[in-house]
Amino acid sequence: MSGTYFLGIDIGTYESKGVIADESGNLVSQATIAHELSLPKPGWVEHDADKIWWHDFCWLSNKLTRERDIPARQIAGVGCSGIGPDLLPLDESGKPLRPAILYGIDTRAAKEIADLETRIGREKIIETCGNGLSTQSVGPKILWLARNEPEIYKQTRHILTATGYLVFRLTGKTFIDHYTAATFAPLYNIHTLAWEPELCEGIVDLELLPIPAWSHQLAGYVTREASFQTGLTEGTPVIVGTTDAAAESVSVGVTSPGELMIMYGTTLFMINVVDHLIVDPRLWAGTYLAEGTWSLAAGMATSGALTRWFRNEFAAKELEIETQGGTNAYAALSKMAAKISPGSDGLIVLPYFSGERTPIHDPLARGVIAGLTLSHTRAHLYRALLEGVAYGIRHNLDVVGERGGTSQLAIAVGGGTKSDVWLQIVSDVTGIQQNVPELVIGAAYGDAYLSALGTGYFVHLDGVKAWVKPRKTIYPNLENHEIYSRYYEHYREMYPSIKDDLHSLAKLGMRQSE
Repeated sequence: MSGTYFLGIDIGTYESKGVIADESGNLVSQATIAHELSLPKPGWVEHDADKIWWHDFCWLSNKLTRERDIPARQIAGVGCSGIGPDLLPLDESGKPLRPAILYGIDTRAAKEIADLETRIGREKIIETCGNGLSTQSVGPKILWLARNEPEIYKQTRHILTATGYLVFRLTGKTFIDHYTAATFAPLYNIHTLAWEPELCEGIVDLELLPIPAWSHQLAGYVTREASFQTGLTEGTPVIVGTTDAAAESVSVGVTSPGELMIMYGTTLFMINVVDHLIVDPRLWAGTYLAEGTWSLAAGMATSGALTRWFRNEFAAKELEIETQGGTNAYAALSKMAAKISPGSDGLIVLPYFSGERTPIHDPLARGVIAGLTLSHTRAHLYRALLEGVAYGIRHNLDVVGERGGTSQLAIAVGGGTKSDVWLQIVSDVTGIQQNVPELVIGAAYGDAYLSALGTGYFVHLDGVKAWVKPRKTIYPNLENHEIYSRYYEHYREMYPSIKDDLHSLAKLGMRQSE
């Protein structure tokens, strides 16, 4: 094939995806590879960086170029993204010292969060970093590593994220983009866009941290060793990259102030692009992907993870039919849920099955299914799970709206967009319109565009809008919205009223599993 192409590869929680796009955004090739998630202890969530991150990148890069017979020399740029923020310590030779500690779904550093808030002061952290500490913050996890695995910390020479590790393996350089660096609270100063020496003291040595840069800036070039493993041409430009959620928002053209993305993945993530820094301890503030843009972000600890849990535990029949070439199990469950009335006949789910991130920031929160009767069926339960996530989205959007963010129109992306039932529930609960683009490929597509931007084929982040074409629009049903608003009142009241009980149960469960 002739032409100029851009490679994007994204590492997800349960799978990795890669794409090759041409200069016009046409999808030339795409591939996906599944991998496992390690849960070694309650609250611990990990990936093996070499067996998953680097393995998947090499497999995808080779498959994508060979499948469509694209000469590696025609790949003009490479962009990476990954789950994040996460923590991977490397030794002097660049080898991982332990499995990577993943993003906000890993809740092991609760004590370190409390200790740092006491020592530094919550207000000072928010003032400097734009964010309070939560399970999403990398700073407390670095402190956890130093305290609980001191021998590993002593050997550590670099601390990287999933994206940073891929870039390191490709180029030998250690970088982090500003958007991701903002999640390293309390280490990163949101005002100076640099690591804050005073707050790093007692947590991490500054020289262990990667260099902050903009996501589309060049990090380096594919080395000879990386070329051999990936099939890419030595000297191919590689950009700094970013996290999966930010790359996914780019993939659907969410680049300008006032635009909002809802990403339906294993977890759920929302990015509202704004024109100035907005700080609220209930949300995550930071830069966006280009100079002069800012983001107000929110994230729920479970989304697709809930539907996956239900499918695996309660839908053996549907899974068996799927394995025999029949209807997809999720599609079958959605069809069942569509027959249930809004509100699931009196059910409310608190979707805190892995604790919760924004806006409550509570790693000890736990899931609740309230209102059960003997008349409820699997279909009721499945719909209630979908509604529980929708209530969580509305809770976050209410907070975003309070701070001046937009919440009337969203671009919906991610695996959850395959379910029209779920999309309709979310629009009905929140009262917002959702647009679904023609290509909902995900972060890898955004990575490809960012690499095109970084190598000079585009001059502005907004150029990606020429790649994005609409597919469908979901409008809220006002009658259903009124019904859901009554349920939502109970949803908001339920967590504060049983918070102490949930915490006690969480601690009991942790003790029993030790």
